[in-house]
Amino acid sequence: MEPVTVAARRARLVTRHRLGAAARASGDPDGVVAAAASVLGLHATDPATVHLSALARTGGAAVADVEHALYTHRRLVRMLGMRRTVWVLDRDTAALVQHGCAHTVAATQRRRLVAHLDGSGVPDAGAWLADVEAETLAALHARGEAFAADLAADVPRLRTRIAATGQNATARVLLQLAVDGHIVRGRPRGSWTSTQYRWSPAATWLGEPLGALPVETAQAQLAARWLRVFGPAPVSDLRWFTGWTARETARALAALDLAAVDLDTTPGIRLADDPVDPADPPAEAVLLPALDPTPMGWQSRDWFLGPHRDLLFDRTGNIGPTVWWAGRVVGGWAQRADGEVVLRLLEDVGAEAGDAVDTAAHRVATHLGGTRVVPRFRTPLEKELAAS
Repeated sequence: MEPVTVAARRARLVTRHRLGAAARASGDPDGVVAAAASVLGLHATDPATVHLSALARTGGAAVADVEHALYTHRRLVRMLGMRRTVWVLDRDTAALVQHGCAHTVAATQRRRLVAHLDGSGVPDAGAWLADVEAETLAALHARGEAFAADLAADVPRLRTRIAATGQNATARVLLQLAVDGHIVRGRPRGSWTSTQYRWSPAATWLGEPLGALPVETAQAQLAARWLRVFGPAPVSDLRWFTGWTARETARALAALDLAAVDLDTTPGIRLADDPVDPADPPAEAVLLPALDPTPMGWQSRDWFLGPHRDLLFDRTGNIGPTVWWAGRVVGGWAQRADGEVVLRLLEDVGAEAGDAVDTAAHRVATHLGGTRVVPRFRTPLEKELAAS
């Protein structure tokens, strides 16, 4: 098998993920869309991640540029996709995710919700859910857009208590409608860090539907796109990222022209027409936010993470804010209560790298201004730095 060194993978990461100054996209809405596409999609479970991930990959895109791409021109779509995670995706990728991943997530979520409703004493839970979904969608069409509380007022059955969670059915029903592709999260209430989204019918929000594709076609194209962004990599990383079964993963890869590679004694694959340049990673520093799509793109992360996992991840596998140098993680950062950006290098990287990291930290602090961002999933180092 063709050998691919760790240094070559790190160099490719910096370039493909736009983590170096020369690779950044333009600092405008077009650049924000290009930045999202360059990493397949931006993690959006924590809304601040979308903005900070875009900043890291553009020539200074502001909050207004991200909002324009999301809410005005709507070239980016916030949706539920791989591994039941919320993403911000360009429209082409969103179509692949909807038909290649979201359909199986939707089926799983529907089975669970029906079981929970049945366990809560709702008779004929499947029919009940279908009826409430139709009523909710009709109410949303009538309003044009609405917050969850508005829809619960219009459709009282959304307030049905689910015994398994101790919460009303509202959020679960809206999630089901979203993952099925019927509704879309729009502009949030308040600032860009808010998680209270307005909902809109997908048909009116998108203007024209996402392209319809057979599942097998969508999965093959999504696998190819992932390999261009995150490859070369072990097959297990692709399966983890997409949430596919072994059979789905094998079927998707069988449709592609692949080359086998040796990733430092671990078997991997790349697209046959996408060879790896054996260059060393550029001397570039960048600060990435919690849940950034780069460190969350692989299941096997030792080649860029080193021995820093325990400090930088929470107990369920979510990464916190990280400091990068030359394509690898060398530290973490946080904000104190007064908004000051503080960081800690976890290894000696030398004076040149230290100066570059300080410049990257200043760039993030300038972008944040007076906004305080607290990650949704807090990690040991982030909590320690924030309290220092």
